[in-house]
Amino acid sequence: MTQSTHGLAKNCSRILTINGGSSSIKFAVYEDCETFSPTLKGTIKRIGLKDAIFVFHDLLNDQHDIRTIDADDARSAIAFLVRWLDKRIGLKTIDAIGHRVVHGMEHTESEFVTKELLDDLRRISACDKQHLPSEIDLIEAFRERTPETTQVACFDTLFHAEMPQVAKILAIPRRFSRKGIYRYGFHGLSFAYLMQELVRLDDVAATKGRVVLAHLGNGASLAAVRDGKSIDTTMGFTPTAGLPMGTRSGDLDPGLAGYLARTEQLTAEQFDQMVNQESGLLGISELSSDVSDLLAMESTASQAAEAIALFCYQTKKWIGSFTAALGGLDTLVFAGGIGENSAVIRARICTGLQFLGVKIDESLNAAHAGVISSPEGEVTVRVIHTNEELMIARQVRDILIKNVIAHQIVN
Repeated sequence: MTQSTHGLAKNCSRILTINGGSSSIKFAVYEDCETFSPTLKGTIKRIGLKDAIFVFHDLLNDQHDIRTIDADDARSAIAFLVRWLDKRIGLKTIDAIGHRVVHGMEHTESEFVTKELLDDLRRISACDKQHLPSEIDLIEAFRERTPETTQVACFDTLFHAEMPQVAKILAIPRRFSRKGIYRYGFHGLSFAYLMQELVRLDDVAATKGRVVLAHLGNGASLAAVRDGKSIDTTMGFTPTAGLPMGTRSGDLDPGLAGYLARTEQLTAEQFDQMVNQESGLLGISELSSDVSDLLAMESTASQAAEAIALFCYQTKKWIGSFTAALGGLDTLVFAGGIGENSAVIRARICTGLQFLGVKIDESLNAAHAGVISSPEGEVTVRVIHTNEELMIARQVRDILIKNVIAHQIVN
């Protein structure tokens, strides 16, 4: 940071980050735009289930709490969070609010939230009905509570914006690509953070090597990164593609939509609901979308075991595919709620990948060490706790600084 921008960063002294996911909302407050040490952070998780959980940690006052709340849907969770934050910190004391926005189609760079941007997000909301409507609701809820506060949209597609054309294009009539229908890829904030962490950890592959990033959570995707640039990713035009996830199907035969329309009279809306809310681990197991639940039941419920087996198999398959696209593999990174916390899943995914040079140390893996690969392996296998909230805060800081500089130049 130059001397001129140093003072500018100090002006954005309080940033609130909001990370709305398909079944959770994470938040954090940053008081200093240089150290980016959070003073408050928390999560509402299991939104839509009867036992939704709210967790917060006040790091300034060393206070921590966990409780169940009524969050039958995204809107009730949003209303609770806005009220709680306003009471806890006073939203008018916040200088800027940064939001993770999963899909923006042509919007890839961070932008200030304006009426025009919100109108455009509403226009394209059909391309990601699982995220965009609730993310718009989040922005509007904070706007209603504190209309003067600057809000910034941070798009999850930025990390993949420069993917090669061969990885972006869909094999459908070209006229659709001219309308913005192609593979975008998501989890970009997480992937960007993981790559910055690899640089901080002096992993040479971060800038001059071949990396596969595995963000495994309720939403899950992988990215193939060569020399610091995304060259491919598992998700496509929407976050439904790629791996089977908590409730999302992942890749399907496109002919299935027509077949179910003819034989089951399934409408487009019903098909969309099925592949996003009723499929994946939940659809296969008929028990739960949560990996920890399924692992606890797999010895007694064959459907649970099959759901876990499919998740690990498909992840392994994509790692092999991306290794081929990269021409080899130097570093494999596990992140996300499953990737960071489930040693069992990591071990099952890596089993059988020895031919790629992947070999993990069982004791290091069980201890959730930062590096879990065996010295005998040729690939460095890491576990990194991702931090999308920090990436949002950094992007908000950067756009605020650019705005001040631009204003100074004009004047």
